[in-house]
Amino acid sequence: MESKNPVFSRSRQQAATGWAGPSPSPEHLQNMYDSPSYAPPARPAFRAMTLDDVVVRGFMTLGTLVVAAAAAWILDVPPMVAIGAAVVALILGLIASFTMSTNPALILGYAAFEGVFLGKISAVFEGMISGIVMQAVLGTAFAFGAVLTVYSLRIVRVTPKLVKFTVAAAIAALGLILVNLLVGFFVDGGLGLRTDSPIGWIFSVVMILIGCFFLLLDFDSIEQGVKQGAPDKFAWQCAFGLTLSLVWIYLEVLRFISYFSSSD
Repeated sequence: MESKNPVFSRSRQQAATGWAGPSPSPEHLQNMYDSPSYAPPARPAFRAMTLDDVVVRGFMTLGTLVVAAAAAWILDVPPMVAIGAAVVALILGLIASFTMSTNPALILGYAAFEGVFLGKISAVFEGMISGIVMQAVLGTAFAFGAVLTVYSLRIVRVTPKLVKFTVAAAIAALGLILVNLLVGFFVDGGLGLRTDSPIGWIFSVVMILIGCFFLLLDFDSIEQGVKQGAPDKFAWQCAFGLTLSLVWIYLEVLRFISYFSSSD
């Protein structure tokens, strides 16, 4: 019976070709026999991200934001503290966005400082219009559910063209806000983008829609990350994106409702 030992097979081939060489020692033969004939599959250096990872990180990030907002509301932090927190949150948010950071401390730090700002501004709006904060929260939750449904049913598909359109629209909107602020130093109300007027109403609706489109991009990023086996730490970046979009929508819904609510 023919042996399947590779050493013996090699010896027969060498004998057939007339090759003569030193005979291997018994120890050398044993080492060759014991060595595996195949290399074991390499294990991945990281655990792949799952949808549960995103949900957990999302709750942690939003939970930090809500707790900080509640503390700022209850403690009635001074306006300058809230403005300072907003500046810090803006800096941390820009760093996390442009570096695609997955550092939990950076992202949770953004959520905490952003929460302080949201807590103060929510308290101010609530002081002027009773019940407006709850309406804005419900409106934001409705927008989140509606966009998730639209994405799940593939009514709107995320394409490179849609991504470019959303980013361009956001840059243009932020640019208009900056121009409106500068013009406001010379003309009361600036361009009218942030006033209780038809122009202000339309601009707020556009801003809400932009926030919803960013939610679509966030959902697509999460789905692609799970499908492509992204590292589990990428879930922090996904949670940050969702939080950023929800904050955008909440602030715009809060402003939009204020246009049509009585302060009595």
